[in-house]
Amino acid sequence: MEQRLLVKEIAKRLSKAYGPRQRNLDDPFDVLIRTILSQNTSDTNSHRAFRQLKKRFPTSSDLASAPVHEIEEAIRTGGLYQRKARVIKSVARAIQDRGVDLNNMDPSQAYRFLTSLQGVGPKTAGCVLLFGLGIDVLPVDTHVYRVSRRLGLIGQVPRERAQAELEQFVPPEIRYELHLLIIEHGRRVCKAQRPSCDRCVLVDLCPYGAEVLSKGDSEDQKR
Repeated sequence: MEQRLLVKEIAKRLSKAYGPRQRNLDDPFDVLIRTILSQNTSDTNSHRAFRQLKKRFPTSSDLASAPVHEIEEAIRTGGLYQRKARVIKSVARAIQDRGVDLNNMDPSQAYRFLTSLQGVGPKTAGCVLLFGLGIDVLPVDTHVYRVSRRLGLIGQVPRERAQAELEQFVPPEIRYELHLLIIEHGRRVCKAQRPSCDRCVLVDLCPYGAEVLSKGDSEDQKR
């Protein structure tokens, strides 16, 4: 199946399995901080850390002037809190010092600015564009990267190049929903270890799944 048609079929099946995703935009700075906090931790912990941080330091200027140890205390439940606190402080300072308003930057300018910040990579910058600025990009986190490779959508490319490769054939109008649906699928079924290929709605489209089932290695089959 041609790649563009394939991703449309994937989006259709995942939407049917998990429900459609409606677009919601949030403050781009909040998206930036939430994405930093989400790295290498659970949603529950990162969401709690963000709420605590937001309550204590409501604005970017509050964070820019806050001592790092106070930011650490606010996000301690989020995992890797010492490193993340330094990144958050640095990001907030850069935004304040340069007088940046992400809402008033064009997409390419915002992306260049964000990826120039220490601790902000292509995935984090992409999330700000997608969820904060309404730009139809396709950020590649660990789930999107893993599932896309297993489905054969991308080859042996580094994760930082995967977004550009996927965007060559993923239509802009489905990128928002597809990003969220693939993450959901990666968490529920197409897990990093022992994926449940025998209950996957995409298995007939997936070379990896076909191989797993042929070997009898699915998680559910081992129960």
